[in-house]
Amino acid sequence: MRLEPITDPSLARKLGFPFVALCATFISASLLAMIAGANPFSVLYLILKGAFGSSFAILETLNRATPLIFTGLAVAVAFRAKFWNIGAEAQLYVGALMTVLLGTGVLPWPSAVLLPVLALTAILAGAVLLLIPALLKTRFGVDEVVTTLLFNFIFLLFISMLLEGPLKDPMGMGWPKSARLIDEARLPRIFDGLRLHWGFGLAIISAVLIWLIQTRSTLGYEMRAVGLNRQAAAFAGIPVNRVLLQTALLSGGLAALAGFSEVAGVKASLTLDLSPGYGYTGIIVAMLALLNPLGVVVAALFVAGIFVGADSMSRAADVPTYLADMMLAIALLLMVLAIMLTRFRIVRD
Repeated sequence: MRLEPITDPSLARKLGFPFVALCATFISASLLAMIAGANPFSVLYLILKGAFGSSFAILETLNRATPLIFTGLAVAVAFRAKFWNIGAEAQLYVGALMTVLLGTGVLPWPSAVLLPVLALTAILAGAVLLLIPALLKTRFGVDEVVTTLLFNFIFLLFISMLLEGPLKDPMGMGWPKSARLIDEARLPRIFDGLRLHWGFGLAIISAVLIWLIQTRSTLGYEMRAVGLNRQAAAFAGIPVNRVLLQTALLSGGLAALAGFSEVAGVKASLTLDLSPGYGYTGIIVAMLALLNPLGVVVAALFVAGIFVGADSMSRAADVPTYLADMMLAIALLLMVLAIMLTRFRIVRD
């Protein structure tokens, strides 16, 4: 048995295997629910109802999907050029840090000026943070998987130090969190009384812009060429190292926007548990979307729906919320297998 590359896979093959992977995910989830002692149909119904069964549930799902869209886009952009950015979590936190540093009264400007400045500084900080591993890769050949992954732990420890020291809110009753943002630094709500904010709109705009860049620009073409075959791209005259650096800047900036949107739109202050792993979950989102920027939006809604629905399902069916984590893990593994079968066929010798 061996794998034989498929030079031009058909549309049915591109869509068929991912669809089978999603169906297999739900079947696996049903089996897990049965093992947990619950009715699988009831569990799946409760997940759907908890995520999309009411206007409140839908808005909560959209709210949870917002940072996942940003981190999913960051991963999709980097992976498209085969730059393996595993550090979206660190870039998210640096974006949140810049939002807090400048949004707690240092810049007493109106919202129309302050919010774009906060977003741009967050983008710049995330881009610079990822630029370091990119330079190490292009100049010295250092594996970016290792450096970006280590940056996650390093930066979280750095944030912890700041929250226990200079950034600690003296009015926080001893809790390690920063001071709250001023009102002018808060993203307005899309609907009064609900948590959904205009960060979601920014995420949708970002997805469309990234799609346009990847499909309509020279940079997008160069990123795809570098990702498909780096040596061939260099032989064709494409500046591979420059493309990788530009990819890193774009990816890091997108991940940092997740931190900006979470602080300015939801939390209003920086805490160590700001992200429950949005940077890592963004990898699942990007892979489920097959690295398509518009598909990232759909995949983020799918993943957010599972998380939000699992919370409701757990209370109603007395099933652990870990079922959602297992569903996502199975979905990722099956999607990776589906991508492989899309690009290769199994041949018997």
